[in-house]
Amino acid sequence: MNFTEYQTKSRATAKYPVIGHGVIYPTLGLTNEAGEVAGKIKKVFRDKDGIISDETREALKAELGDVLWYLSQTATELGLSSMRLPNTTSPNCWIARRAAKFEAMAIIADRNPISASREA
Repeated sequence: MNFTEYQTKSRATAKYPVIGHGVIYPTLGLTNEAGEVAGKIKKVFRDKDGIISDETREALKAELGDVLWYLSQTATELGLSSMRLPNTTSPNCWIARRAAKFEAMAIIADRNPISASREA
C-alpha cells in the first residue's frame, strides 16, 4: 500500500471533533503520538542501556503507526496528498531552493552598481 492509498483508507476511521478548524485535532494528535515515540526511545536509553528489546520495538511500531495515521489526517485536512509530502522535504528539494536563492543573490549583486564598480 502506498501513502495515497493509506491516506484514503485511513480516512474511513477518522472520527474526531472539529475544534475551530478540522486540522487542529489531528495536529494535536500527531504531536502527542510523536512525543510518545520520543518518550519510549528516551526510556530505552535511560532504563535499558540503549538496548531496544522486541517488546519495545513492537510498542514503537504501534506508536509510529499512530503517527502515520495522524499525519495522514492532518494532510487530508490541509488538502494535501501524503504521497507528495516526501517530495517537498527531500534534501534535493532543499538543495534546489538554496541554489535558486544563491543564484538570485548573484543576479542582484551583478545588477548592483557598487559591485560593478568594484570589478572595474
